[in-house]
Amino acid sequence: MARVTTTTPAGPAGSAFVRACRGQDVPHTPVWFMRQAGRSLPEYRKIREGVGMLESCRRPELVTEITLQPVRRHGVDAAILFSDIVVPLAAAGIDLDIVAGTGPVIADPVRAREDLDRLRPITVADVSFVDEAVRLLVKELGATPLIGFAGAPFTLASYLVEGGPSRTYTRTKAMMYGAPQLWHDLCARLAEITLAFLRVQIDAGVSAVQLFDSWAGALSEADYRRYVLPHSASVLGGLATAGVPRIHFGVGTALLLPAMGEAGADVVGVDWRTPLDRAAATLGGRAVQGNLDPATLFAPWPVVEEQARRVLAEGRAAPGHVFNLGHGVLPETDPDVLTRLVDLVHTASAR
Repeated sequence: MARVTTTTPAGPAGSAFVRACRGQDVPHTPVWFMRQAGRSLPEYRKIREGVGMLESCRRPELVTEITLQPVRRHGVDAAILFSDIVVPLAAAGIDLDIVAGTGPVIADPVRAREDLDRLRPITVADVSFVDEAVRLLVKELGATPLIGFAGAPFTLASYLVEGGPSRTYTRTKAMMYGAPQLWHDLCARLAEITLAFLRVQIDAGVSAVQLFDSWAGALSEADYRRYVLPHSASVLGGLATAGVPRIHFGVGTALLLPAMGEAGADVVGVDWRTPLDRAAATLGGRAVQGNLDPATLFAPWPVVEEQARRVLAEGRAAPGHVFNLGHGVLPETDPDVLTRLVDLVHTASAR
């Protein structure tokens, strides 16, 4: 597919990452990794010793250092803000904690209409630490773009309703099916919170945003369209004039990709289960992001290289391709393999 050729602007807006998101000519396929600033890096584990996850997200200088670590080590084409998708929920008044080895745990799950009153709108003052961290990072990163992010309404709602991570989403689906108006009211409120959280990051200077609907793959396409799509579209549509690329990502979403594309993102993240050329054919001319299986990084290097080249070849079917894993970096991943992978992607895709 032909690419759009434009004059390259200065700074992050002219980076390979932003240009790929916009379907423009790039010198090489850009690459970054979900969870790149995290548990696979020994320097990350050292700096986080004795500091809880939520507290880590609330310290701007610590957030800045953690976000910069993979940029220094791997030479990736974009940084992603170190934070967590439940940060805006805590800012909105929800009593929660991020428990090591478990994930977010909600003290009092949302189960009835009166529970919605505990979710209040947020302002920049509620997440001033995020505003400060982004501004610090933009100065430090220079021409390297910074990606902001948030959790999508469905994924946030699933945590709130279940009380924590779930494999079956029984309570979530029970509310969707049994109390649909309550469900839509909950998601509408979460969409407002998410939109406000992303706008804080954009106003502070991020170059792109990613909306994580990590658990949407638990739904059928019909349920996604009825119970989820309107609220994700509310968030992404609310950023239509923000001037930054919008990325939308979920796991196990092969059947949902066309609907996810309709939600309004510029780039759709694809997990490792769906070849990028097949995904591109269903996404109506949108750029794609992905999608090397994270487990591949534990194989011998010739296998990693073969699979990475396959992903690059499949990505050429889309108007723009951002190389990434099909989900987050696994904690046991050898950081040197990630660095080597970045070098391979840059070299193999050089125009």
